[in-house]
Amino acid sequence: MNVLKMMQQAATMRREMREIQAELEKKTVEYSVSGGRVKVVARGDMSIESIAIDPQSVDPANVARLQELLVAGVNGALKAAKKKAGGEMSKMAGALGLGNLIQ
Repeated sequence: MNVLKMMQQAATMRREMREIQAELEKKTVEYSVSGGRVKVVARGDMSIESIAIDPQSVDPANVARLQELLVAGVNGALKAAKKKAGGEMSKMAGALGLGNLIQ
């Protein structure tokens, strides 16, 4: 493979990755815990868009439980967002003929 072709492929990959990252910023996943008492929406860029808490879950005498639900919800949403992002990156790798290079 000649150097010029490799440079062109690298430039194509960088452009594709920027496009995918921009698309991932727009895509969201929702993750619920405790039967929907806490819902967390994360974006594909690993940021949290929103957290919704069922008012019945707010017990001033048991703040620790709410904190546990929030941690579980955020971790679950970020894991789902990471999985979605990985799927998008794998599609790009396949389209560029790189197989399972990106996971």
